[in-house]
Amino acid sequence: MAHTFDELVERQQAANAAHHEVLRLRDGYGPPGLEPRSESQTQTYETAWRAWRDLARDVQEAVTEYAKDEGLTRSDVEADVKAKAGDGSGA
Repeated sequence: MAHTFDELVERQQAANAAHHEVLRLRDGYGPPGLEPRSESQTQTYETAWRAWRDLARDVQEAVTEYAKDEGLTRSDVEADVKAKAGDGSGA
């Protein structure tokens, strides 16, 4: 599947947002294993973590494919995508 640079940036932004949600939940619930969590908290955290993991994996695969298709180095594409996507904090 062909990707554009802007699509890569959008995917990275989605992964960033998912990561920030995991961090927000962790901060709210406490680090895993430190305090007991309710079943609902456990499910919410695990769902958010899986979403982040999947989005991060997908963006990595797309960056690799894009770099190969464009004849660019993967590390350069990744750096450019991350720079344009920002950190996802909205700041």
